[in-house]
Amino acid sequence: MFDTLTERLGKVFDGLTRRGALSEADITAALREVRVALLEADVALPVVRDLVAAVQERATGQEVLKSITPGQTVIKIVHDHLVETLGSEAVEIDLNAPTPVPMLLVGLQGSGKTTTTAKLANYLVEKQGKKVIMASLDVRRPAAQEQLRVLGDQALIPTLDIKLGEAPVDIARRAMDRGRREGYDVVLLDTAGRLAVDDDMMDEAVAIRDAVKPHETLLVADAMTGQDAVNIGRVFHEKVGLTGIVLTRIDGDARGGAALSMRAVTGCPIKLLGTGEGLGALEPFHPDRIVGRILGMGDVVGLVEKAQEVVEEEQARKVAAKIQKGQFDLEDMADQLRQVKKMGGMGGIMSMLPGAGKIQKQMAQHNIDDSMIRRQEAIILSMTPGERHRPALIKASRKRRVAAGSGTSVQEINKLLKQFQQLQSMMKKMKKMGGRMLPMGGGMPGGALPPGFGR
Repeated sequence: MFDTLTERLGKVFDGLTRRGALSEADITAALREVRVALLEADVALPVVRDLVAAVQERATGQEVLKSITPGQTVIKIVHDHLVETLGSEAVEIDLNAPTPVPMLLVGLQGSGKTTTTAKLANYLVEKQGKKVIMASLDVRRPAAQEQLRVLGDQALIPTLDIKLGEAPVDIARRAMDRGRREGYDVVLLDTAGRLAVDDDMMDEAVAIRDAVKPHETLLVADAMTGQDAVNIGRVFHEKVGLTGIVLTRIDGDARGGAALSMRAVTGCPIKLLGTGEGLGALEPFHPDRIVGRILGMGDVVGLVEKAQEVVEEEQARKVAAKIQKGQFDLEDMADQLRQVKKMGGMGGIMSMLPGAGKIQKQMAQHNIDDSMIRRQEAIILSMTPGERHRPALIKASRKRRVAAGSGTSVQEINKLLKQFQQLQSMMKKMKKMGGRMLPMGGGMPGGALPPGFGR
């Protein structure tokens, strides 16, 4: 998300920081470009107008014009106002209510409500240790209730049994009754959607709300719908009363304007982001981190948190011990590649590093993407255990065999082995420095590509 906006703003701010001093005319011209970039990213016009006006007022004051680094000061002002627009602080899902806590998920058809319901259930179970049950109130869309049941089976989270012909309000009441009887902490209610906002959908949502009095009413909105998502949010908030927003498919939206607009337009906090297809691809929304990524400052805290989630401590200790002994091999390299995939792939990791835009351009120039990681993993898995532990064994005939087994070429195997040698060299330097190892791609200095990539 925000790729286009990040690139446009990066050019504007590069121009500012290259100047030793700034005049009011320089700042006005730069903010004009910021305004255009935000509008092209689908940010709502009133939000853009207020943001630019607030930045202009501060940026043309003596604080900036007499600053030692005026360009950086302007960027800081834009950063602070963007964070304020997004809500300043992260707002968690509120579970401070008598159990079972009812949560209602609303939104248009196709926004990802059912999948998000399962993701949210998984999040509450895995991250907060809650006992959760899900219920589908969608009696119109064919197989909607069955879809939630299948997702529940995948996540090992119970769903309310399906009774044909039952009305949505009655399903909601039955879900709450079961939640009380069986000691559940949270009841998630997945409502029906429509292709567009209509009175029937709103009346049904209001009836369900009145029947169960949800503690959280979350709008599930597709980030790729742009301005429409903002209008949908406004209508739902007026009719049903929202407590928060979940933005889905942010991994597919290069503009990201909906995220910047919805908090300001609805007054409701964005609480969660759907970051991918998997049931674990749901994360809290942190305004300051998102703005850091928009402005190319990265999200190192988020990257470290992801690493902590996917890297097993025992495995990390074993790898560290092997590095200390100079025994890092291709088996360990394959483990690093798997960790990169778990953390969202090369693009996901690089987007969270400072200077992300420049890094991603380098990656594109050198054709570095997640398919390359999959091919490298396939190459290593096509080797024998002995070859993985002793890469020096891999000569011409073995390279041809590995290439045939992995569906790659001898040239790709040579490139992988060269990369491995460079990694080994880096490990030796880290050993001398007493440093610790991060998953591949994390923490490359100066925005450089990881060793061996693109060469």
